[in-house]
Amino acid sequence: MSEHPIEGMMDKTIEKIRQMVDVNTMIGNPITTQDGTTILPVCKVTYGFAAGGSDFPSKNPQKDLFGGGGGAGITITPVAFLAISNGEARLLQVEPFRDTQDRLAGMLPEVVDKISALFKKSSDKSSGKNKASDNTETTK
Repeated sequence: MSEHPIEGMMDKTIEKIRQMVDVNTMIGNPITTQDGTTILPVCKVTYGFAAGGSDFPSKNPQKDLFGGGGGAGITITPVAFLAISNGEARLLQVEPFRDTQDRLAGMLPEVVDKISALFKKSSDKSSGKNKASDNTETTK
């Protein structure tokens, strides 16, 4: 059984979309500044495609007549930049926050950094107390 022309047309359209959209389209290539800050662009990618066709009657039964077309569209919108500097990550949003979920997502890297710093401080304090108590016991 041979492939119908619409299948070939749709396959070609999907192949072209795959060529246009890859991971680097959504999370861009890293940019490193002179001070060592790494910036990653984050984009929203929207795409769609359509294909259609029709078989036409033919006076010659051995020849199939087919007419069709296809098309695709893509929109790439930058939404944020992820900046990494001195071991800290910050999400710099391009557009203002639209709702609570956007605001929470924007605050997440900063909250994680603060929680990590708190745990580090508490572990430093606890290890410092153990060293101090060890020193007092050895001097007695």
